[in-house]
Amino acid sequence: MATDIVTPTFPESIQEGTVAKWHKRPGEPASRDEVLVDIETDKVVIEVVAPMDGSLVEIIKEEQEVVHTGDLLARFAEGAAAERAEEAPSPAAEPAAEQPEAAETAAPAAGIASPAARKLAEERGLDLARIAGSGRDGRITKEDVVNYQPSREPSPSPVAAPPEQAAPVVERAEPPATPGERLERRVPMSRMRARIAERLLEVTRTTAMLTTFNEVDMHRVMDVRAQYKDEFARVHNGVRLGFMSFFVKAAVEALKRFPQVNASIDGNDVIYHAYQDIGVAVSTDRGLVVPVLRDADNLSMAEIESGIADFGERARAGKLTIEEMTGGTFTITNGGVFGSLLSTPILNPPQSAILGMHTIKERPVVEDGEIVIRPMMYLALSYDHRLIDGRDAVRFLVAIKEMIEYPAKILLQI
Repeated sequence: MATDIVTPTFPESIQEGTVAKWHKRPGEPASRDEVLVDIETDKVVIEVVAPMDGSLVEIIKEEQEVVHTGDLLARFAEGAAAERAEEAPSPAAEPAAEQPEAAETAAPAAGIASPAARKLAEERGLDLARIAGSGRDGRITKEDVVNYQPSREPSPSPVAAPPEQAAPVVERAEPPATPGERLERRVPMSRMRARIAERLLEVTRTTAMLTTFNEVDMHRVMDVRAQYKDEFARVHNGVRLGFMSFFVKAAVEALKRFPQVNASIDGNDVIYHAYQDIGVAVSTDRGLVVPVLRDADNLSMAEIESGIADFGERARAGKLTIEEMTGGTFTITNGGVFGSLLSTPILNPPQSAILGMHTIKERPVVEDGEIVIRPMMYLALSYDHRLIDGRDAVRFLVAIKEMIEYPAKILLQI
């Protein structure tokens, strides 16, 4: 008896999703808790796993189809793959004389290609008869089409094809572009990217966003890090000491002094938060996500660094949960890891401010009347001018600058 595989229940903030990728096709064996399909929402990718050992019997929702909570995705049978394997005749039982004929007919079996494989092969102009299937019973999967390399195929046997027919084997998967040809490719925008675009436009329409800038001398923080990073990693089980924990701690102290920066607007009300939940922007292949460090005031620097590293790994693997990306009272984004010298970060609603870090560059600065070379970083604070006055925004950013330039102030809370 087949079991229905349905779309899991989405959180209230998510209305629908898209079938991103099927990891199994009908007939392919799957172990219990093995991922069958990815459902992409506007925030995270949700994995749907096999309820038991068995295989898919039928796929109802193909890739790129829109699904809602409880929609039927596929039908799954317990032990179905094993049963079919037992029913299939053993290759050893076939006469040896018939094996060459079977080998000749196996390659052109385009009829057992998966729908996704047929579609992709058609888009790329590939002949399915030339592609060897890696799925059950020689089924050609989408991955087989993606990984197809015509130039790496073995030359055809002289028995199978006469010499004059050998030339087509070296044909290219895609015809080369002719000189001056202007190629274009149209692909649908992912649900996450569409949601990011929608939120960014919403920010520009509904907030009075303004940005103030400053620069910070990083040499003391860099000295502390260089002096203690090895001991820090040894004491804290391999956790690396980075710059982000310094900025998170500095932001927490500054938010306590300027509570309006930690507040948000809800209609005609202002909500002041007595806690500091710091969102840390993480870049992934699917877009920017912002997991949240809850109660950052109560976290040690090791816990902050460990949490950020964990967020980064799971964000790139699509393993973050909705709860981990919900809420937050203030956000920090670090464009410096990509080489950004200066930028204007956009607010992460409903938050009222966001801090942008940038790359560190050695520059000449004046200290006590003398020109010295210092590692300098530009800081940018974007804020909602409806709630935060320019004076308070500047003072908030200066407070962070001073705590980074004199790290002892973070410890002493001065």
